[in-house]
Amino acid sequence: MKKLRVGVVGVGYLGRFHAEKYARMDDVEFVGVADIDKSQAEDIAGRFNTKAYSHHQYLFGKVDAVSIVVPTPAHFSIAKGFLKNNIDVLIEKPVAETTEEADELISLSKSKNLIIQVGHLERFNPAVVALQDIIKKPMFIESHRLSIYKDRCADVSVVLDLMIHDIDIILNFVRSEIVNIHAAGIPVISGHVDIANARLEFKSGCIANVTASRISTKNERKITVIQQNDNNEGGLIPGMDIKQLSFAKGDALEDELKSFVKAVIRREAPEVTGQMGRDALKIALSIMKQIRDTNSRFLS
Repeated sequence: MKKLRVGVVGVGYLGRFHAEKYARMDDVEFVGVADIDKSQAEDIAGRFNTKAYSHHQYLFGKVDAVSIVVPTPAHFSIAKGFLKNNIDVLIEKPVAETTEEADELISLSKSKNLIIQVGHLERFNPAVVALQDIIKKPMFIESHRLSIYKDRCADVSVVLDLMIHDIDIILNFVRSEIVNIHAAGIPVISGHVDIANARLEFKSGCIANVTASRISTKNERKITVIQQNDNNEGGLIPGMDIKQLSFAKGDALEDELKSFVKAVIRREAPEVTGQMGRDALKIALSIMKQIRDTNSRFLS
C-alpha cells in the first residue's frame, strides 16, 4: 500500500515531537519539516532523516497531510493555504484565533471533502479515553489543570493555553448546550491572565467548575465527575457508587497522530473535528471576554 506523505510546519518545542512520531510510523512517508527558523528546520530534519524547508508553501504538492504546530495567530493563514491545495490538516489547539476564522476553515474543508483534526491532545489521554465509556449523564464536573510557569506559553491567556483542554473534554462528556458562564481570572506574571476559574452551566442541568493556573508550584491534572447512578444499595454515600480509577501511562501524542493518519487514509471523521475545536474555542473566548470585562470594571 502506498504510504501517506506527511509533513510538519513549525518544529519548535512541540513540533519536534510531531516530527519524531511521524518519522517512526510504518505507514507514513515523512516528507519534510518547514520552519521560518531555517537552522531549526535543518536540525530537526537531520535528526529524522527528512528534508528541511524555510517556508510551509514548499510542502504544497509534496504532502497529503500536515501537522501545523505554529503560534496561534498563524493557524488560520497556514491551514487555509494547505486546504486550498487539497491537503488534510492537523491544527494544534486552539484551531484559530476567532470563531469566524474557524468557520471559514471548516467551510473550506467541507467544500473540498478534506479533514481538519484539532490537536486537543488530552482526548487521547488514557484516563479520558477510559472515562468516555463510563460517563453517561454527568451532573457535576470539577477539573484542575495546574502548571509550573513556562515562558514559552506566556504569549496567550491561560484559558487558551491550558483551560481549553478541559473545556473540550467537558463538552465531549456533557454533550449539551451551555446556557450560562461565570468566569474570573487575573494576570500575575505575564501580560495575560495566568490563573482563571469558570463555572459552566449546561441545559442538561450539569455544572462544571474549571480551574487553570500556570503559576503553580507543581504540575497537576485532576478531574472529578459526578453522575446519576441506578445503584440504590448502601455504601459510603447511599445510592452512589464511588470509584477512584488508575490508568497505565500512555503516549497521547503518538495516539493522536496515529488517529489523524488513520482518518486521512480511511477518509473518515477524525476524533476531534474542526467543529469540536471551534466549539471549545467559542467557550474559551467567551470566558476570556467575561474576565476582561470584569477586570476592566474593577480597574476603571
